[in-house]
Amino acid sequence: MSGQPEREDNELSSEETTSAASESAQQTEAAAEAEAGSDDASEDDPLQVMQARADENWEKYVRAAAELENTRKRAVRDVENAHKYSLERFARELLGVRDSLEMGIEAGVQSGAEALLEGSKATLKLLETMMQQFGIAELDPHGEPFDPELHEAMTTQPCSDVEPGSVMTVIQKGYTLNDRLLRPARVIVAQEPTENNEAD
Repeated sequence: MSGQPEREDNELSSEETTSAASESAQQTEAAAEAEAGSDDASEDDPLQVMQARADENWEKYVRAAAELENTRKRAVRDVENAHKYSLERFARELLGVRDSLEMGIEAGVQSGAEALLEGSKATLKLLETMMQQFGIAELDPHGEPFDPELHEAMTTQPCSDVEPGSVMTVIQKGYTLNDRLLRPARVIVAQEPTENNEAD
């Protein structure tokens, strides 16, 4: 009688041990699966991928913004320099004209009016050459048809020697800079003589 309960206890103990071992194995397997799933999730997590892309795009934006700002500052500096020094070459050439005028005046004082006249002619020639170098052209439209785009009519006069609507007298020459009008030529325009003018 005393041996039977002892066998039952042993059987219970063995079943409990088997059950505990089975539960432990299941827990270990579940933990391993969870860890593996966690590793896969960290590798393929869309949120992390998008965050990495966002960080990369932000760095690109910051670099592009810095380059754009540098370009803008450079452009502003270039425009300022262009405004300050755009006439530098013209001014340098103009110094030669001034020198020629001063020498002509000095020669005129010492030698008389004829030397002054010759000096003035030489200076005018020098000035014309310089103006041509910079694309400044003269408008002297005597005898040409009146052009309101290039000429400014000061008055009209009846004239039989010049075709009506043409420039009969140039009061002040005009000038263009690379085909762009600097100053219109001031002119007197011929009109057809009336009977009264013909009678006179």
